[in-house]
Amino acid sequence: MNAAFMQPSRLATLKQLQCNIFQTSYNPQSLRTGAKYFRARLRGPSMMAYYPKTFDIAQITRQYRDLEIVNEDEEERFQDVLERKRRGKGAPKKAKSAADSRRLGKKR
Repeated sequence: MNAAFMQPSRLATLKQLQCNIFQTSYNPQSLRTGAKYFRARLRGPSMMAYYPKTFDIAQITRQYRDLEIVNEDEEERFQDVLERKRRGKGAPKKAKSAADSRRLGKKR
Protein backbone atom coordinates (compact mmCIF):
# COMPACT_ATOMS: atom_id res chain seq x y z
CA MET A 1 0.00 0.00 0.00
CA ASN A 2 1.44 3.38 -1.01
CA ALA A 3 1.56 6.21 1.57
CA ALA A 4 0.04 8.65 -0.94
CA PHE A 5 -3.19 6.60 -1.04
CA MET A 6 -3.54 6.18 2.76
CA GLN A 7 -6.18 8.06 4.71
CA PRO A 8 -4.89 10.98 6.83
CA SER A 9 -6.29 9.44 10.02
CA ARG A 10 -4.37 6.22 9.34
CA LEU A 11 -1.18 8.22 8.69
CA ALA A 12 -1.66 10.08 12.00
CA THR A 13 -2.17 6.79 13.84
CA LEU A 14 0.94 5.36 12.17
CA LYS A 15 2.96 8.44 13.13
CA GLN A 16 1.76 8.17 16.75
CA LEU A 17 2.71 4.49 16.87
CA GLN A 18 6.12 5.31 15.38
CA CYS A 19 6.68 7.93 18.11
CA ASN A 20 5.75 5.40 20.79
CA ILE A 21 8.16 2.80 19.41
CA PHE A 22 11.14 5.14 18.98
CA GLN A 23 10.39 7.14 22.16
CA THR A 24 10.01 10.51 20.49
CA SER A 25 7.38 13.12 21.25
CA TYR A 26 4.22 13.08 19.17
CA ASN A 27 3.65 16.60 17.82
CA PRO A 28 1.01 16.54 15.07
CA GLN A 29 0.64 20.35 14.88
CA SER A 30 4.43 20.85 14.62
CA LEU A 31 4.45 23.22 17.58
CA ARG A 32 7.73 24.60 18.92
CA THR A 33 8.39 22.56 22.05
CA GLY A 34 12.06 23.22 22.78
CA ALA A 35 12.71 19.48 22.85
CA LYS A 36 16.14 19.81 21.23
CA TYR A 37 17.30 21.97 24.12
CA PHE A 38 16.10 19.41 26.66
CA ARG A 39 17.88 16.63 24.77
CA ALA A 40 21.14 18.58 24.61
CA ARG A 41 23.94 17.77 27.02
CA LEU A 42 24.05 20.02 30.07
CA ARG A 43 26.83 22.59 29.99
CA GLY A 44 27.04 23.32 33.71
CA PRO A 45 29.15 20.34 34.89
CA SER A 46 31.79 20.80 32.18
CA MET A 47 31.98 24.54 32.88
CA MET A 48 32.41 23.89 36.60
CA ALA A 49 35.18 21.40 35.86
CA TYR A 50 36.93 23.91 33.56
CA TYR A 51 37.42 26.65 36.13
CA PRO A 52 39.64 25.88 39.12
CA LYS A 53 38.22 26.17 42.62
CA THR A 54 38.85 29.52 44.23
CA PHE A 55 40.23 29.81 47.73
CA ASP A 56 40.00 32.82 49.96
CA ILE A 57 41.85 33.58 53.15
CA ALA A 58 38.72 33.09 55.27
CA GLN A 59 38.33 29.48 54.09
CA ILE A 60 41.98 28.68 54.68
CA THR A 61 41.88 30.32 58.12
CA ARG A 62 38.84 28.26 59.13
CA GLN A 63 40.39 25.07 57.81
CA TYR A 64 43.81 25.54 59.46
CA ARG A 65 43.10 27.29 62.77
CA ASP A 66 46.40 26.16 64.28
CA LEU A 67 48.41 28.24 61.74
CA GLU A 68 46.89 31.49 63.08
CA ILE A 69 46.70 33.13 59.66
CA VAL A 70 45.74 36.82 59.74
CA ASN A 71 43.55 38.34 57.05
CA GLU A 72 44.94 41.86 56.80
CA ASP A 73 42.02 43.22 54.80
CA GLU A 74 39.53 41.95 57.38
CA GLU A 75 41.61 43.32 60.24
CA GLU A 76 41.75 46.74 58.57
CA ARG A 77 37.98 46.68 57.98
CA PHE A 78 37.39 45.72 61.61
CA GLN A 79 39.62 48.56 62.83
CA ASP A 80 37.75 51.01 60.58
CA VAL A 81 34.41 49.85 62.03
CA LEU A 82 35.71 50.30 65.59
CA GLU A 83 37.00 53.78 64.73
CA ARG A 84 33.66 54.79 63.22
CA LYS A 85 31.80 53.47 66.28
CA ARG A 86 34.12 55.41 68.57
CA ARG A 87 33.29 58.61 66.65
CA GLY A 88 29.54 57.82 66.73
CA LYS A 89 29.31 57.08 63.01
CA GLY A 90 28.64 53.33 63.29
CA ALA A 91 25.48 51.36 62.65
CA PRO A 92 22.58 52.09 65.03
CA LYS A 93 21.93 49.72 67.91
CA LYS A 94 19.37 47.00 67.30
CA ALA A 95 16.06 47.21 69.13
CA LYS A 96 15.48 44.54 71.79
CA SER A 97 11.66 44.65 71.59
CA ALA A 98 8.84 46.00 69.43
CA ALA A 99 8.43 49.01 71.73
CA ASP A 100 12.11 49.87 71.37
CA SER A 101 11.75 49.57 67.63
CA ARG A 102 8.91 52.12 67.55
CA ARG A 103 10.73 54.48 69.87
CA LEU A 104 13.99 54.36 67.89
CA GLY A 105 12.12 54.94 64.63
CA LYS A 106 10.71 58.33 65.70
CA LYS A 107 12.27 61.50 64.35
CA ARG A 108 14.09 63.64 66.86
